[in-house]
Amino acid sequence: MRDTPADIIALAEALRPAVLRLSRRLRQEAQKAGLSAQDAMLLGHIRKHPGIGVSGLAEAERTSRPTMSAHVKRLEAAGLVARSDHADDGRRSGLAITAAGTRKLDIIRRERNDWLAARLSRLTPADRQILEAAAPALLRLIDA
Repeated sequence: MRDTPADIIALAEALRPAVLRLSRRLRQEAQKAGLSAQDAMLLGHIRKHPGIGVSGLAEAERTSRPTMSAHVKRLEAAGLVARSDHADDGRRSGLAITAAGTRKLDIIRRERNDWLAARLSRLTPADRQILEAAAPALLRLIDA
């Protein structure tokens, strides 16, 4: 493939609908487990970054601190997240996922993987090989 703007735009046009539909379907799997996709994403971020504060979480998710605070309060009320005092600053608290939150995330991950594996099994081995080879590039695309 040539790296001309027209080629890149055509690739974006080809990938966008597939990525959006796949993302939407995986979000629906989170909802089956009783969590919004946003809540599942926040729990995953807190699990990867234990001790993160509301401000750090808001920054990472590109949302306002008051909005994030409301999300965290809801997760905390559901017993999925717990706050702990910051070691150096008594005005701050860190967040950690609880055992219940971990169980919920594990259920969501399993249901998403089961859904995706069932669809992948319908593809030809050659198509699965193409997707396997594309996975690292897609992850780099997200981090770019």
